[in-house]
Amino acid sequence: MRLLTIAAALALSLATAPAVAQESADAAARTQNGYELTYTCQGCHGIDGYKNAYPNYHVPKLGGQSVDYLVNALTAYQTGTRTHPTMRAQAQGFSDQDIADIAAFLSNVK
Repeated sequence: MRLLTIAAALALSLATAPAVAQESADAAARTQNGYELTYTCQGCHGIDGYKNAYPNYHVPKLGGQSVDYLVNALTAYQTGTRTHPTMRAQAQGFSDQDIADIAAFLSNVK
């Protein structure tokens, strides 16, 4: 009986291994997508204390922000609820998945 229980547990763990591996591969692809999409963000948001010339606006650092904050901010720029011409232009090209990937990536950057 004990051998049967061990065999069943082993079979179950082997059956779920491909799903876990697929989830890990998907997460890695999403992280890579977030990284690639944030390449241009570093020009302003990656410089400590950066202020753009006109209007004089302090550009916030994005690394380490919460996922919810980043998703809400990008969505608000995308819809025009939050106004900044450069950010609106950037956000309009993102899908919901892109925004989720960007937020997940940036929230883990220190």
